[in-house]
Amino acid sequence: MFRLLYNLVFPIALVAMLPAYLLRMVRRGNWRRGFGDRFARYTAETADRLAALPAADRTWIHAVSVGEVMLALKLIAALRRIRPRLPIIVTTTTTTGRALADQRVPPDVVVLYAPLDFPPFVRGAFEAIRPARIALVEAEVWPNWMAAASRRNVPVHLVNARLSPRSESRFRRFRAVVAPIFRQLAWISVPESADLARWQSIGLPAEKIHCLGSIKFDDASESQESARTTEFRTLLATAFPASSENPKSAIRNPQFLLAGSTHADEEVLLAHMLLALRPRFPSLRLLIAPRHVERTDAIAEALLALKLRVARRSLLDPLFNLIDEPDVLLLDSTGELRDWYPLADVVFVGKSLSTEATGGQNPAEPIAAGVPAICGPNMENFTDLMASLLAAGGIVQVPDAVRLEDRVGWLLDCPDEGQKMVARGAAVLNAHDGAAARNAELLLAASAKGS
Repeated sequence: MFRLLYNLVFPIALVAMLPAYLLRMVRRGNWRRGFGDRFARYTAETADRLAALPAADRTWIHAVSVGEVMLALKLIAALRRIRPRLPIIVTTTTTTGRALADQRVPPDVVVLYAPLDFPPFVRGAFEAIRPARIALVEAEVWPNWMAAASRRNVPVHLVNARLSPRSESRFRRFRAVVAPIFRQLAWISVPESADLARWQSIGLPAEKIHCLGSIKFDDASESQESARTTEFRTLLATAFPASSENPKSAIRNPQFLLAGSTHADEEVLLAHMLLALRPRFPSLRLLIAPRHVERTDAIAEALLALKLRVARRSLLDPLFNLIDEPDVLLLDSTGELRDWYPLADVVFVGKSLSTEATGGQNPAEPIAAGVPAICGPNMENFTDLMASLLAAGGIVQVPDAVRLEDRVGWLLDCPDEGQKMVARGAAVLNAHDGAAARNAELLLAASAKGS
């Protein structure tokens, strides 16, 4: 009955949301490419690639956007270590997620947009992909997807399942509706033992829930500098040449505060903090990586209004120097943030002080890169991890912008204390090492048993 009502309402809701959806896609760019995928209308090239995959053992991995794609890349690597020729199809929802997947997946992996959750589109996607198993990364358990998989006896697994306190409360309120959908899952994996009770509270049987650690925090102990980090180090030297290399430069021993995955109003807040800290730290420069790169123009305009010099990562070239050394470098790129982190002295975790978007971004990546991290009060998306990091003294959390300025100054003044904090945080993250491999093993073993 619920699915019947859902399918009656879905087209109306789709039409109502379509203008705003298309506007967002246009702003993010490259929206036309693969647009038909969302309606299971594939190009001849895509159809040929799907047809060329081995008919058996096809694994469909769905990753909503950039963060989920990063997890999917680790899962794919772990799966391929077990079965090197495993046929894999990756679907994403956002254009930024699709762009990252196109860049980073192995060449024989087929990347598509996910079908809209309406019976004709879902049916068309299943007929084209013909999966042996489906792995949903972190979220998005759709009713028609689950029904289509059930009819075809295709096991669906929820990998690295994410359930914030807010979502748990909402799901518990509508447990009669959501529990039957979630119970169709073959199994789910959760990052922390505290997650077990949450999922049981919304109707998941205990035997279907496996605590395997977080793929997101897997390989946190890997600290080798990547080739891209080396490349970015050269770009930073272009934008901020040290005075020892350039006598005209005003910068001596430049220090970098990197703000990762920022949301609306955080950039201006950080710019004011930069100006306030400059008397104490004249060589301090700000690197900003907005969560949505389509906001770059608006951010640049706001920073210029504060009389700050602004440069863009996309316009940097190691072969030439900028006329004016910028105060702020905007990282207007996608999928590169993890490789920028090792170049910072301090990292601010975005979405934790914004008034428009809360919940926090991933605090583990800067710690894994060996850089002390500081965040605002709104880290609800990482409740359990934050509790562990705070208990160990592996991260700094502040209540507001005033305290943020104070603690950033302390970390810049006391780098040794920052590194002690990183070591404590890394010890927390190391508990998740091997999570991708454990998920891959369970995914293949459970599917082989027909779970």
